[in-house]
Amino acid sequence: MYEKSIFRNRNGDLRIADVFIYVIFILFVIICVFPFYYIFVNTISDNLLVSTGQIMLLPRGIHFENYVSIFQLRGLGTAAFISFARTVLGTFGTLVCSSFLGYAFSKKEMWGRKIFYRFTIITMYFHAGIIPWFLTMRALGLQNNFLAYVLPFLVVPFYVVLFKTYIESLPASLEESAQLDGAGYFIRFFKIILPLSSPILATIAVFSAVLQWNAFLDTLFLMTRSEMFTLQFLLWQYLSEANAIAAIMRAGAAGMADAIDVSRMLTPTSIRMTISIVVTLPVMLVYPFFQRFFLKGIMIGAVKG
Repeated sequence: MYEKSIFRNRNGDLRIADVFIYVIFILFVIICVFPFYYIFVNTISDNLLVSTGQIMLLPRGIHFENYVSIFQLRGLGTAAFISFARTVLGTFGTLVCSSFLGYAFSKKEMWGRKIFYRFTIITMYFHAGIIPWFLTMRALGLQNNFLAYVLPFLVVPFYVVLFKTYIESLPASLEESAQLDGAGYFIRFFKIILPLSSPILATIAVFSAVLQWNAFLDTLFLMTRSEMFTLQFLLWQYLSEANAIAAIMRAGAAGMADAIDVSRMLTPTSIRMTISIVVTLPVMLVYPFFQRFFLKGIMIGAVKG
């Protein structure tokens, strides 16, 4: 009697193909995870060893001074709040507006449905460019305005297509019964469609939240007041000025050479790696909670009945 194993069939024979597939996936996981592990190990290791490339797999001279120093950078708290606010509000606005437009496009009785839907799809392939976009945003009064982080993302054509495809896969009888009871479009949308759309909503939420969290070009072009800077833009500035920041901090600590551990003083390399972890960590922590919805929602339209 053979013990039950994922690598053996019912007769106990070794399944070479399954072993090969598992090996390939394990290698793929290692390839994906190792860069993050490598960066993290370098952020908590001796900065002098890191700057000379002596840290590879295991940390040496463990400390967390890099994170303490990064979180003490001026304006970081305000920038983190702006990024968090734009991610939450922007994602919520995208979910509501893009999903409702997708719902409207799924209704054959909508006037001019095909024309409006085609115009929406066209915007996925043609873009006017940075200059017309900037002139439009300035004409709308969105310079140094928090709404510039939210309004342009209310309707995203790709998300509209995803939601429309998902709705069309739901049984029409669900809405028909509510319609016979006198329910209008808004009631049917909020009471029936949205509760049944958690997989696709989670998928869109992941896409939108990552897009909002990582965005910084709109800050670069539209924001001149420091209190409107996002975390990504601020850290991008610090990232591009890593050499200057490291020099300033080393100069400030020069008078306290006896009290400061030289191995923990910031270097350009340690600044870049620590900032990379600070920016990516929130997304890495949130994604596992949406993964099961994400995998289900992303397969929409893959199988045609």
